[in-house]
Amino acid sequence: MWMLVPVSFTLKLVSAFVQHLGSMWSSLGTLFPRLGAAFWLAGGKKSQQQQRGRRKPRKPSREDEEDRDLPITPISVNYHFTRQCNYKCGFCFHTAKTSFVLPLAEAKRGLLLLKEAGMEKINFSGGEPFLHDRGRYLGQLVKFCKQELQLPSVSIVSNGSLIRERWFQNYGEYLDILAISCDSFDEQVNVLIGRGQGNKNHVENLHKLRTWCKDYRVAFKINSVINRFNVDEDMTEQIKALNPIRWKVFQCLIIEGENSGEDALREAEPFVISDEEFEAFLDRHKNVPCLVPESNQKMRDSYLILDEYMRFVNCRNGRKDPSMSILDVGVEEAIKFSGFDEKMFLKRGGKYVWSKADLKLDW
Repeated sequence: MWMLVPVSFTLKLVSAFVQHLGSMWSSLGTLFPRLGAAFWLAGGKKSQQQQRGRRKPRKPSREDEEDRDLPITPISVNYHFTRQCNYKCGFCFHTAKTSFVLPLAEAKRGLLLLKEAGMEKINFSGGEPFLHDRGRYLGQLVKFCKQELQLPSVSIVSNGSLIRERWFQNYGEYLDILAISCDSFDEQVNVLIGRGQGNKNHVENLHKLRTWCKDYRVAFKINSVINRFNVDEDMTEQIKALNPIRWKVFQCLIIEGENSGEDALREAEPFVISDEEFEAFLDRHKNVPCLVPESNQKMRDSYLILDEYMRFVNCRNGRKDPSMSILDVGVEEAIKFSGFDEKMFLKRGGKYVWSKADLKLDW
C-alpha cells in the first residue's frame, strides 16, 4: 500500500512532462515553417550567380550524347531575357513563370561570350521585351550589340503595343530588324487569341510601327502564329500592303510546362491545328513573296534559345530542358545540351540577309 504513493506521484510527473513536451512541440510546429520561410527569403537575396551555380544540368539524352562531340557555332541566338508580358496569348510557349531579368552588366557579359563563340545575329524576345524598364534596358542591349560587339544583325520580336517613337529616336540606328507579332487582321480574332488590350487596336498600331520603321530605317518583319482562330483567314492583301521583308508563319506549337500540362500557365490545346490545315493556309498564301513558313517539325529543334538566366533550352522532348548558364560554364559547354539541329536551321533558311546594311531597302 505504501508503494502506491510514489507510483502515483511518478505518474503525475510523467503526465505533466508529456503535456509540457506536447506543448513545446506544438510551439515548434508553428515555429519551423516561419524559420523555413525566413531561410528561404534570405537565400533569395543571394546573388543570382550563386543560385545558378547550384543548379545542376539536366541528364543528357542519348541524342545529346551522340551530338556532344560535334562543335556548334551559335551563329543566330534568340535571347528571351524576360518572361513578363502585357498580352495573354493562349498559345504562348514562353510564359511568365518567373519575373527575373539579369542585371544589365551580366547580360552584356553573356552577349560578349556569345560573340566570342561566333554569334553573328542576336534576336531579343520575351515575354514582351519592351515591358522591362519601358524599353530602356532593351535599348541598351541593342546599342551594345551593334556599337560595341559590332554584330552584323540585331533584331527584336515584340507585340508592338509598348513601342514609342522616342525609342526609335534613341536606338533605331542600332537595330536591323523589328518583327511585330500579328496573328490576324480581324481585331475580334486578336482579342480571342489574347492580343487585345483595352481600347488599343492591334492592327492600327501595326501600321503605325510600319511607318516608324521606314522613317528610322529599320527593316520591318511580321510574325504570325497560325492556330484554330485564324487558320481560315486570308491575309494576302494586308501583308502585301505592309510589305515586310519577311512574313514568318509559324504553326501553333505545344510545349509541356509552358502551354500544356499541370504546371503550365497557358492551355494551348484549343488553338492546335493539324499539319494539313497548316499546309492549306500556306497554299492560300503561296503568292505572297515574303512568306517564310515554319512547321512544328522545322521550328522545334532549329532555334538556339537562351532563357532569362542565359541557359540554352532544349525542346527535343516537347518541353524546355535548360542547360547550365553560359555565365557559369561558358558557351561551349552549355550549348552541348541545347538540342540544336544545325542542319534544320540551315534547311529552314535560318541564315539569310539579315543586316540592314546589306538589304538595300528603299527607305
